[in-house]
Amino acid sequence: MNIDNINKVYFIGIGGIGMSSLARYFKSIGKEVAGYDKTPTSLTTALEEEGIKIHFTDNVENISKTFKKNEETLIVFSPAVPKSNNELQFFVKNNFQIKKRAEVLGLITNNKKSIAVAGTHGKTTTSTLIAHILKCANLEPSAFLGGISQNYESNILIGNNPDGYVVVEADEYDRSFLNLHPTFAVITSVDADHLDIYGDLNYLYESYSLFANQVSSTLTINNSVVGKINQPNNSCVYGTFNGTSNYFAQNITVSEAEYHYEVVTPSKTIKNLTLGLPGDHNVENSIAAIAIAEQLNIPEEIIRTSLKSFTGVKRRFEYQIKTDRLVYIDDYAHHPSELKACINSIKKMYPNKKITGIFQPHLFTRTRDFANEFANSLDLLDECFLMDIYPARELPIEGVNATMLLNKMKLERKKHCKFNTVLDEINSDDIDVLLTLGAGDIDTLVQPIKDKLLNGIKN
Repeated sequence: MNIDNINKVYFIGIGGIGMSSLARYFKSIGKEVAGYDKTPTSLTTALEEEGIKIHFTDNVENISKTFKKNEETLIVFSPAVPKSNNELQFFVKNNFQIKKRAEVLGLITNNKKSIAVAGTHGKTTTSTLIAHILKCANLEPSAFLGGISQNYESNILIGNNPDGYVVVEADEYDRSFLNLHPTFAVITSVDADHLDIYGDLNYLYESYSLFANQVSSTLTINNSVVGKINQPNNSCVYGTFNGTSNYFAQNITVSEAEYHYEVVTPSKTIKNLTLGLPGDHNVENSIAAIAIAEQLNIPEEIIRTSLKSFTGVKRRFEYQIKTDRLVYIDDYAHHPSELKACINSIKKMYPNKKITGIFQPHLFTRTRDFANEFANSLDLLDECFLMDIYPARELPIEGVNATMLLNKMKLERKKHCKFNTVLDEINSDDIDVLLTLGAGDIDTLVQPIKDKLLNGIKN
């Protein structure tokens, strides 16, 4: 399929973070863009303000007639959209060109120099940091990101250099990343996840092995990945500490919630690094970004200044309040490993503070498959408010609920709370450091929680 021959692009599930970046891309190159999503969000509002028409009722009658000409229109849909969706069914029955989001991303990037970042966690921050370093080096990258960059207030960068690199987040869900054939790539982790799709962890490893062998230049993998996938000859290894790593950090110190360190590469030691985004796991993400930067011959000083100026991604270790009296951080963590990394980093940064977490589990299958691991990670908190499971695309599973998870936790200060009672549970006088954690609609509570806490401080 030749994208140049397409005049109109219609998105089913346009409000997703990956879908919206594609919508913005097609809008930027002069295509007419519209779409449907189930629920209005701040992201769909932003798209509407940029001139993209969106409706929120699954009804073919809401689709503009201009998008019902199948010889001119490309239909892009998200895997999160059920096959029973009326609009999707209409386009299928009328023989439109229909592609999954990942297929379209492959069409856009496969004739370009690309850098893909895959992994069960860390890929959004790592890909955004790589894009930021390339941007600071005046390489004019384009980037399709899995989150909203704080530096650029967007999930997409459009570079002015037609021969420039394209940075993409490579999603393992439904083997989507196998549509990509990147020049350079990173694999941050291959922890068990999406077992509702893969069924068996070995199939997940197999998919990552296939992806690894589609990289034409250098593959950079985390040392936790070694031995789990078929590692091609064109690979190198990174990690927080030395060992088998070609790239690793040393002399890591934490001062006033800032991380300072050095990174050893195969050719030199880059000293005096300060990361604008705190957290042990983000230091590790930065090592992967530095590895890519060195492979692209980006000067050391640009790497140093880029790391310091990087302000992260919305909902990834995002400070909402940061005062001597009270700290409030919001994070997207929704896997036990992510929770553990986030909470341990915060305990290191604020060693004498009480850490309170509000966690919304995401998906019944993930909660069922990793119930013990979730309980162990949440037990790292000093206090936990546990919300009901956010179902996303799933139906409930009998016996899998917040109470089941709460009963597995050993933490004394724990409580089940409903979505509409969370605000009643928090009191700024009783909080030192507060975390909101999860990938569901807990993000809609962030501003109300912030307002209540700030009001409590004032009073």
